[in-house]
Formats: sequence, structure tokens, C-alpha cells
Amino acid sequence: MTKRSEQDLIVGLDIGTSKVAAIVAENTDQGLEISGIGTAPSQGLKKGVVVNIESTTESIRQAVEEAELMAGCSIQSVYCGISGAHVSSFNSPGIVAVRNKEVTESDIERVEDAACAVPIPNDQKILHRLPHHYTVDDNEGIQKPIGMSGVRLETRLHIVTGSVSSVQNIQKCVERCSLDVINLSLEQLASSYAVLSADEKALGVALVDIGGGTSDIAIFVNGAIRHTAVIPIAGDQVTNDIAVALRTPTEQAEQIKTRYGCAVPDLITSDDAIEVPSVGERPPRRLSRYTLAEVIRPRYAELFGLINKELVRSGFADRLAGGVVLTGGSSKMEGLADLAEEVFHMSVRQGAPQSVRGLSDVARNPIHATGVGLLYFGQQTSSNNNKRLGEATSFVDIWNRMKSWFQSNF
Repeated sequence: MTKRSEQDLIVGLDIGTSKVAAIVAENTDQGLEISGIGTAPSQGLKKGVVVNIESTTESIRQAVEEAELMAGCSIQSVYCGISGAHVSSFNSPGIVAVRNKEVTESDIERVEDAACAVPIPNDQKILHRLPHHYTVDDNEGIQKPIGMSGVRLETRLHIVTGSVSSVQNIQKCVERCSLDVINLSLEQLASSYAVLSADEKALGVALVDIGGGTSDIAIFVNGAIRHTAVIPIAGDQVTNDIAVALRTPTEQAEQIKTRYGCAVPDLITSDDAIEVPSVGERPPRRLSRYTLAEVIRPRYAELFGLINKELVRSGFADRLAGGVVLTGGSSKMEGLADLAEEVFHMSVRQGAPQSVRGLSDVARNPIHATGVGLLYFGQQTSSNNNKRLGEATSFVDIWNRMKSWFQSNF
């Protein structure tokens, strides 16, 4: 197996309730090029939270080995997604005086630290601190204030926190596979890198990532993330409804949902019949696809109703000119966008990774939105770290950084 430079490879690991996916990409001059994808059924998670360490570890190992085999590389570290009802978020302001009357990287760090100086429960830790914008003196809406003159710097952060134990359990499962976790990302934040355009974020858009165990929401307004939430209802509940209503095993219900599901019964124009396996030794039965749609619609309507309440609660429901973007494995269903438009009363589209090179035919699928998004998250995080490390190219750069450090600490 050929070992490529670790710096050239970025690996996204999407640990979901229904599946684990590992996606390998090479960081080239033309951008990210996907070279390997591995998937495995997920058995050890419930609603995004690890409930069985051994099963989760084995699922991760299978997915990573498959990705390694396809990409012809050895995976050593990953960017990992995290979700679940334990994740919470809030917005917090921060303000500091600008040193030397010119905004520097040190001032940015200090104002973000000031915004994070809020009480957080002992069982929670900060996962992300995402700035809405910055204000220098009376100049608002600034995205990159470094180098600007002023005496006062303000910001407003969107702070995402998660359960310490849930984070540790995810990391433990990954580390048991002899892998390092470079960074953790909220799954809907990662998905946004892959499926949302800059114009949508600027206009105002709600991303809804419908997975197996959770539906993850991220709201963007004026190009910045403003609200996140997790709803513990998703595709698995639809599968369970089908299994109960049609009296068929859960595994068969999932296959029926994926192959024949439709969220709007009126879209079914023919008298298509589907074969439904029975439990035990009973023979299979034939039912109309219309009957299946009548089982599916109420559950998705309930889910969209809960999501709509969350949009209203966020206070940004009337600022979503870009509408709603559905992604995730459980968003791939005929008529789902039509049903969502009925509930949200705004435009809805299905989102899938677009700007993908390499194995694009496989990766351009809503089921891989989080995995591909983690690659972009890793690329951006790596770039930001390099900037923060300050690869100074001249004596003046080095001297300015040393002077700023001494002024901040003495």
C-alpha cells in the first residue's frame, strides 16, 4: 500500500446513526480530489450518541479500511463529525480595546475570548466559536478587521457546545482504530461547506440535514451562521412507522422506504404494487405504493412541523430569502421537497455536494454531504492554523508578532 504524505491527505469521518463513512481526499493545487470512500453500517449509535463502544469502533474500522483500500493510502488522522441532542448553542457578544490602534490577530483572539467568558456547565465543552461579524469603533458588519485602525473591537459569536462525555466517547472509538482526531465539527456546519452557496448564505438560508437518528439545522444570515439546533427525529422513525404499519422487519422496511418511498401520495399516478415481506414464516404480501406514501407523509409532516417551529423560535424565519436546503441520506425521497414547501411556505431544494473532483459520481450524493463537508472543514481549519502559526516570511513579521505577544502578556 502506497503511503502518501500525511500533509497532502484530508480524511473526513462521518459517524452517523445509520452509517459510518470515511472519505479520503488529496489536497492538490486544483483543490480537493476525492480518491477513496468507505462505508459501513453503524450499529453502536442512537440519535447521534455512542451507546456501544465496541460496535462503533468496528464500524469505523470497516469504513476506514475500505477507504484505504480504494485510495491506496494509509489513514492516520481524521476530521470527525459530531451531532446529537447533547449539542446546544447560543450567541454571545464580546468587546475589547484595540492595542496600538490597529487591529491584529491578537486583538481578534482577545475579543473572541471575551465573548466566550460566559458560564458553561461542567459537563459541556465548547466545540465551535463562530463569529457573525466584527465592529471596529462604529463600523459594523466587518468580516476581516485585521489591519483596520480603531480603538474598540466588538464581535458577536455563535458558540456551540457539546457533552464532554459524548465527545470523549467519539474520540475513544476513533483512537481505538489507531487514528488521531485532528478536530471535531458539528455535522450541519460541515454539511454547509459542501452544499450551500455563498449567495444562499448571504441571502439567508436554513440547512436541514436529515440523517438516520437526528435532523440537524443550521441557519445562515448575511453570510454567517446564526443558529443551530438538533431534533432527535429523522429517517429511522419513518422506517419504524413503515415496519409497524406494513408488519414487516425493520431491515426490509428501510429497503422499501429507500426504493419505493414517496412523501406526497398525490404524486403517485399509477397503481404500482410493491412486495412486502412478512415476519416469521408468513408469505409476502403485495400492497400499493400509494398505501406506503400514506404511511410516510404524516411522519415527515410532523418532522417538518418541528423544524418550522425551530426556525420561528430562532427569530430568523422571516429572513430566509434563500429558502430551505434539505440534505442527508433521509432527504432522498420523491416528493419530499414538495411536502416541505407546503409546511415551510418558502422555496425548498435538495442539496448535494457539487464542487467535487475525483470520485464525483459517488460523492455527489446527499448521503455524503457531511463527509465531503468535513473535507472542506479540514482544508479551511488547516489553512487557518497555518495563518495563526504565522508563517512569518520576514524579520519585520517576526518582530511584530513578538512585540504583540509581549504587550499582551506583560
